[in-house]
Amino acid sequence: MEFLAGMKRTDYCGNFRACDAGKEITVFGWVQRTRNLGSLIFIDLRDRTGVIQLAFDETTDKEVFDKAAAARSEYVLAAKGTVRERSAKTDKIPTGDIEVFVTELRILAKSETPPFEIVPNSNTAETTRLKYRYLDLRRPDLQGNILMRNKVAKITRDYFYDNGFIEIETPILMKSTPEGARDFLVPSRLHNGEFYALPQSPQLYKQLSMVAGFDRYIQIARCFRDEDLRADRQPEFTQIDLEMSFVDVDDVLELIEGFMKKLFKEAIGVDIETPLPRLKYKDAMDRYGSDKPDTRFAMELFDLSEIVKDCGFSVFEGAIANGGTVRAFTAKNAVSTLTRKEIDKLTEHAKGIGAKGLAWIRWTDDGVASSFGKFLGEGKMDEILAAAGAEKGDVVLIIADTKKTLALTTLGTLRCEVAKKLDIIGEGYNLLWIVEFPFFDWDEETQSWVAMHHPFTAPLDECLPYLESDKGAVRAKAYDLVLNGIELSSGSIRITNPELQSRIFSLLGLSEEEAQAKFGYLLDAFRFGPPPHGGMGIGLDRLVMQMLGAESLRDVIAYPKLKDATEAMTECPSPVDDDQLKLLGLSING
Repeated sequence: MEFLAGMKRTDYCGNFRACDAGKEITVFGWVQRTRNLGSLIFIDLRDRTGVIQLAFDETTDKEVFDKAAAARSEYVLAAKGTVRERSAKTDKIPTGDIEVFVTELRILAKSETPPFEIVPNSNTAETTRLKYRYLDLRRPDLQGNILMRNKVAKITRDYFYDNGFIEIETPILMKSTPEGARDFLVPSRLHNGEFYALPQSPQLYKQLSMVAGFDRYIQIARCFRDEDLRADRQPEFTQIDLEMSFVDVDDVLELIEGFMKKLFKEAIGVDIETPLPRLKYKDAMDRYGSDKPDTRFAMELFDLSEIVKDCGFSVFEGAIANGGTVRAFTAKNAVSTLTRKEIDKLTEHAKGIGAKGLAWIRWTDDGVASSFGKFLGEGKMDEILAAAGAEKGDVVLIIADTKKTLALTTLGTLRCEVAKKLDIIGEGYNLLWIVEFPFFDWDEETQSWVAMHHPFTAPLDECLPYLESDKGAVRAKAYDLVLNGIELSSGSIRITNPELQSRIFSLLGLSEEEAQAKFGYLLDAFRFGPPPHGGMGIGLDRLVMQMLGAESLRDVIAYPKLKDATEAMTECPSPVDDDQLKLLGLSING
């Protein structure tokens, strides 16, 4: 093993340019590839900034030349030499005009043949790459993702520091509180039979920080939720978490818009126009069938209920008669893509998410065909086509259901599926706010009203008079930030009035004793002068994923979990021995 004595890195491999010609430099890195042409050897040396070519020829010291000849893929090298112009230049890499003529070379570490090639856009199975994640992370594209994440974190801290925020760390071991997902529990050795929970968010602690008088809190916080995984979900994730005192909704939204404008410009050179559009929750659902709509394409939903309430088709009439709705959207120039076979697939998709079926109209060169036309009264098809703005070549998809929300959300899902099939989703970054969420949400399973966000969310002032009389009409001072159909963040202005908080708990079915048991420390704090406050949490992983156009959160997290919540590299979770369990007062059943 050779050491670094007498060698000090001048700069990183990817930072040298033609203006450095003639300089003596020292670089460290990994061998990307070698080309041995007999009397000439070229080595591409890679570090986190890029690649630079090392050159050796017949004038090179024999000992140095022999070391170069012995170097293999992923060997770790230290090289000293002079920057010179390359004879065969390339524009494929930023350092393509130059090379280093090496006068001193040290092999710092040898490498076995890696299980896969360290190249961008690897075709190796993800499970294999995650097994050797430390090698996977050497790939330039993945390494670039992690470096972008670091850049986003730095810009975030700079922005919030400049706006008077204080970074406060909140506990990882905390009390289990209901926050919408299952907790990860940690057994206590000192208090057998009792458990800590890992935080789903720092929600209550950041509110306590407002009571403590810190006024503006920021944290890039680790959060944990024991829930089923998907492409944009991991059991542990990172959140840009913030809270502000003496603010209302507009103050929070304006501050975050400034952050997004700075972040996108400095991180990826994209100008975001502010103020961002705002959509009320009801309008988002009616127009897009989603509270996180993708607005990069049109194809909005519309209401057919009034037109078809007496059309002669029993499915439509029955849905409306039973308090439901008939909604639709028009896919322009879609007949060649949305064939009968494709519509059958969409119908099965709709049924899979709860719809009873999917009605359709296809306007081809041969005329108008539909799944229900023969049942309609005279002139009704023309009325429907006019309402749909349909023309020859278009397809209209229709959902009828007694449950308005199901009809809307089904069409919202189909809208996105159809847009992908038609390839009409535009480029760019469409950010928008969804505001005035319902305060209460009806839970079909428990047949009761629950808080749509969390029970500390403040209702709109004008909704206070009908908290008891019309829960479905109560709107909240809650807001989500949406990017290209992905929810980036959620937040609200909080309740700080003890009487109002008790009233909300009662409406949610929580007794005074239950509320005290679950949230007592926060309620006690609110007895001592809580300032009005609000905030939000922005998903850092999702944000970076969208900025980079990555397909999965695993592409922007250094050490992610697989879909079954395991980590292939360390093989966790794993069993522990009986002595450890005994110490914690636990035993495994089954």
